[in-house]
Amino acid sequence: MPEEPKVRTAEGVVQGRRRRGHAVFRGIPYAQPPVGALRFAAPAPPRRWDGTRQAAEFGPPVPLSLPVDVGAPRGTDWLTLNVGTPDPGAAGLPVLVWLPVGGYVSAASSDPMYDPAVLAGAGLVVVTVNCRVGAEGFAFLDDAPPNRGFLDQIAALEWVQRNIAAFGGDPGRVTVAGQSAGAGSVAALLTMKAARGLFRRALAHSVPGLHSTPALARQVTAALADRLGAAAPTAAALRDLDPWRLAAELTSFNAGLQAHRESWGRLTQTGTALCPVVDGEVLPETPWPALTGGRASGIELLVGHTRDEFRLFSVMSGRQGSFTEQDARTALEMLAPQPHGGQAYRARFPQAGPEELVETVYSDALFRMPSQQLAEANAAAGGTSYLFELCWTAPALGGALGACHSLDVPLAFGTLDSPVGAQLLGDERAPEAVALSRELREAWVRFVTTGDAGWAAYRPGRRLTRVLDAVPATLPYPEEVSRRIWAGHSPAPFDLLPT
Repeated sequence: MPEEPKVRTAEGVVQGRRRRGHAVFRGIPYAQPPVGALRFAAPAPPRRWDGTRQAAEFGPPVPLSLPVDVGAPRGTDWLTLNVGTPDPGAAGLPVLVWLPVGGYVSAASSDPMYDPAVLAGAGLVVVTVNCRVGAEGFAFLDDAPPNRGFLDQIAALEWVQRNIAAFGGDPGRVTVAGQSAGAGSVAALLTMKAARGLFRRALAHSVPGLHSTPALARQVTAALADRLGAAAPTAAALRDLDPWRLAAELTSFNAGLQAHRESWGRLTQTGTALCPVVDGEVLPETPWPALTGGRASGIELLVGHTRDEFRLFSVMSGRQGSFTEQDARTALEMLAPQPHGGQAYRARFPQAGPEELVETVYSDALFRMPSQQLAEANAAAGGTSYLFELCWTAPALGGALGACHSLDVPLAFGTLDSPVGAQLLGDERAPEAVALSRELREAWVRFVTTGDAGWAAYRPGRRLTRVLDAVPATLPYPEEVSRRIWAGHSPAPFDLLPT
């Protein structure tokens, strides 16, 4: 039996495992555990070690505010990453760094949906990262650096630059990637000076337009601290609080956001109280104006969204089929671009009932328009953008999910049999699902390797988009009606409403 693979990193030797034709190394620290005196601090460089560190098991996740089974033990060594490589002895392989961040409250690289086996089999070195989320990563504390989750991601990318060549990867061909809040993280990294030079390309699925002003973030954190009985909304006051209790309280807090609608406005419609803060330092501004204004450089970008982004949430919450005219009015008032966006939706979707209006405006405001506008802004900044929309209906639940949020992730990773894949795709693998998975996965591999997704680049004059359906095709942007409603209205940070 061949010896298990060993790699010497800048911090010490790690021993992984051979698995399904590739090598995997799990639970490698890229920073010190952010607990004790380091809790709510910027990530500290990892300590070196002597001898060989076993890298067979995933590191523990940061305490999660979403009730998911992540297949990893609890612990405090939250800031770890995993590497799947076709050959640790190779050189110059393209690298995909995946940020598995959901809603800015969940980050679990151990989720089987992110299994690197298929992508490693296609020649990629795949790195998946645990980083701080929820209050640990994004609570706005006056005595702590803001956006600590982003600082963790930068520390992980710095680790990749130091070490990925030892795993067969090329530090000059790194693509940073994510979906949902992971895609929001990717978009933020495009604008951050500290991230420059750490990656060459970017891949973002379902980019959210979720940011807060410091004024709103400070008030939200104060309300959460008050709920916890903390003396003040500071790191000093929260540092000794059990982190899993803090995550659980944030879950309850998020569920009650509607009670703050009169002061917190649009934020209360998202279900996520803590999101990135446009603090002027770590995150100087949102990605869209930074790119269009020339304050961030364009890049090779593969970006897309699903047709029915909001459907997953309406089905999971049990609200599908029950939205009322009042729900539609609220959605249009709170989320459509102001001052005339609500009227524009009514005029341009004249046959739409409350259900369709709610779903359309939520899908547009939260994911579709931020994604499309990122493609456009990146092109305006001199980059090359490739845009897609997934339109294929998930077979699970009799098709009720449509082409929902997250459906693209197991398709791209080739993890159709993972728990999330099975929930969305059903127990049987439809030939269309297998074919779509191959198409999207090959686009990823081609893009990460060469910078070309395999279809015409998106340009503001033509807006060509790869439409992923039973028969994929490159077509004009399918959501043109919504695009026109949102033209000139890039996602703005959530702010306090005037009193």
